[in-house]
Amino acid sequence: MTSSNETPVGSFENPIKFRDQDYETLREQSLKSKKLFSDPTFPAEKKSIGMPEDPSPGKAITWKRPKEISPDAVFVEGTTGTTDICQGQLGDCWLLAALSALTIHPTLFVKVVPSNQTLSDPYAGIFRFRFWQYGEWVEVVVDDRLPVREGRLLFSYSNTRNEFWSALVEKAYAKLVGSYASLKGGNISEGMEDFTGGIARSVLVSSRTPQVLWRSLTAALSRGSLLSSFIQACNSREVGKVTADGLVKGHAYAITETHKVKKGSEEVLLLRLRNPWGFIEYSGPWSDKGNEWNSLDASEKQQIELKIKEDGEFWISADDFSRIFNVVEVCSVSPDSFEEGDASASPGGWVISEHKGSWAPGFSAGGSRRYNRSFWKNPQFQLVLREQDQEDEEDSEEEEDDNDDEDKIDEGNEMMSSEEKTRVEKQKKRAKQCTVLVELLQKNGRQNDQINFMYIAFHVYKQQGNCLDRSFFMSNRPVGRSGKYKAQRGVWRKLRLDPGNYIIVGSTYRPDKAGEFFIRIFSKIKNTLGTNDFSCTSSYLPVMAAPVSPEDQMRVESTFNKKSGPDGRLNAKEVMKMLNSVLEQIYHLPLDIVRQLIFGMNTKGRSTLSRKQAQTLMSDVRSLQSIFVQYDEDSSGTMSPFEFSVALDAVGMKCDSSVMQLLSERFVTGELHMPFHCFVSCITRLRKLFALYESETSEEVKNRGINAWLLRFLTV
Repeated sequence: MTSSNETPVGSFENPIKFRDQDYETLREQSLKSKKLFSDPTFPAEKKSIGMPEDPSPGKAITWKRPKEISPDAVFVEGTTGTTDICQGQLGDCWLLAALSALTIHPTLFVKVVPSNQTLSDPYAGIFRFRFWQYGEWVEVVVDDRLPVREGRLLFSYSNTRNEFWSALVEKAYAKLVGSYASLKGGNISEGMEDFTGGIARSVLVSSRTPQVLWRSLTAALSRGSLLSSFIQACNSREVGKVTADGLVKGHAYAITETHKVKKGSEEVLLLRLRNPWGFIEYSGPWSDKGNEWNSLDASEKQQIELKIKEDGEFWISADDFSRIFNVVEVCSVSPDSFEEGDASASPGGWVISEHKGSWAPGFSAGGSRRYNRSFWKNPQFQLVLREQDQEDEEDSEEEEDDNDDEDKIDEGNEMMSSEEKTRVEKQKKRAKQCTVLVELLQKNGRQNDQINFMYIAFHVYKQQGNCLDRSFFMSNRPVGRSGKYKAQRGVWRKLRLDPGNYIIVGSTYRPDKAGEFFIRIFSKIKNTLGTNDFSCTSSYLPVMAAPVSPEDQMRVESTFNKKSGPDGRLNAKEVMKMLNSVLEQIYHLPLDIVRQLIFGMNTKGRSTLSRKQAQTLMSDVRSLQSIFVQYDEDSSGTMSPFEFSVALDAVGMKCDSSVMQLLSERFVTGELHMPFHCFVSCITRLRKLFALYESETSEEVKNRGINAWLLRFLTV
């Protein structure tokens, strides 16, 4: 086993142990104790299924190990294939179609299903599987107890009924997302990405002619891509509806092979698809029942491995496929793998940068651009593209002008048409640009036995200055975007950008939606991707140096004349009364906050104020109240974290997102909203910490920076 000292944790060679379960250790323990492994973290109970039980006694679910279901049970029978997987009583065709597509690529398959696992001796009832999760490989351990109803597997099963690897992969993935119920419904791109670590994208079938599409699919399969397709349902009632041709709407089909055959003088392009149900097949031309096969000789049928069998697998012509199907899903480790041309494309041609982040309500969950008051608070990532692409002949399918014309243009030709000039200018511009593919994935969308994906999108802006604030986004438009907000795990877009600095902003459609996300960039040349945030700064003192009004001066004088002690100073209780006498009741300050204000001034450790100090404090509190009222836009008497961040800027202080989140959590009263006295306490604390940092002489402290200083002392 590869040690963590040799390879980083989360790499394929050293995957993260899900729930800290080590396969080798647990297997050894089971063999030594002669007790089959029973997984305590995913027990053989109702909660692991996550769905209501059928009240009928005859429909009760029991959990059995493979050899209790079939005496001749095996983990893998012979070799793995697409027909090993049949969908049971769970709507996870998206996962099983991805698994079918995986079986035709042995090198990818063994990454998910490690070899040397068996139901024969030495048998311990434990199995392991690996899945990619947001930039890291995770190893999931399961026991082999499977849910059974009426003597048959409840969920995924093999066509041969005595092979169990696919049922155990399904169980491991269910454990990863929480329960079997969490697998119900989904996008096949999720499964394909989690089986490969590649990037999945959708291609409209109508964007290509049948011939060009067939060539693209053939090339993609040869490069190790996983492919699937589906027929779009017009509404929810159409999902699962079987057409007259025997195809299911809104249902995922794996594309597993392409082939050319001769029918007389005509060349026919064919695609092989598989329905993960394991039955209900296409019944049109070139299907299992099609008469077209009669015109082929036996050797060609043998070469194509034609099987006339109700196993969910069938052939269809490229023309009929393009007429019937709407979308092809492509997943590969290289963005090149769906391009026509150089078949040697490999991951080595692309540079990948990755980053994780989160949307925190009130802090960094700013919503879409329509919420211009808060959009700028979303996490910002700086993308630096230092050089243009190397010259190649690749043409991107995402380009609006997808022109394959390679004729050379004579730049000295004065008779060039306007269309030719436009095309030449586009080619010149593209030659100076960088190709980047951006993908944003939201995490934890499958939890608590259900799916809950938020609407997400990303926008790309040309960077101007440091961290971009509200005024920038109010006056600038993005240079790239993922498209409409979509309620699915991931969104992506392939872009061509000039070399330079950019900001990528990932957001949910509505603000204050909590969630974690993962963003990654594929580029043809080296890029730098990192967080982009404010460095904490303060200009508080000059901003707050406002003169004391005559009225407040008189009030201070009157209070001191009546209440000051023998030393001519005013104690905290009298200061509180004085301040609250000029504030509305909703803004009254409690005694502990007043004490904090006093010790925030240069009182040399005394809890009392002189007349001049009291005047300065009165002016400060008045100014803070004015700012608070100005930015409390809904006049609620409290500030939302978004309002607070803008108010803090008005006070003269800028803080990065991590400091802002800590401030809000430290100075709120159990809610997400901040009352005035907490605002005053926060400003007082910050002012003191900024001043202490400025007076610090340690070079080590200065090198760590103000952000680290604030994060350290705000928790004290």
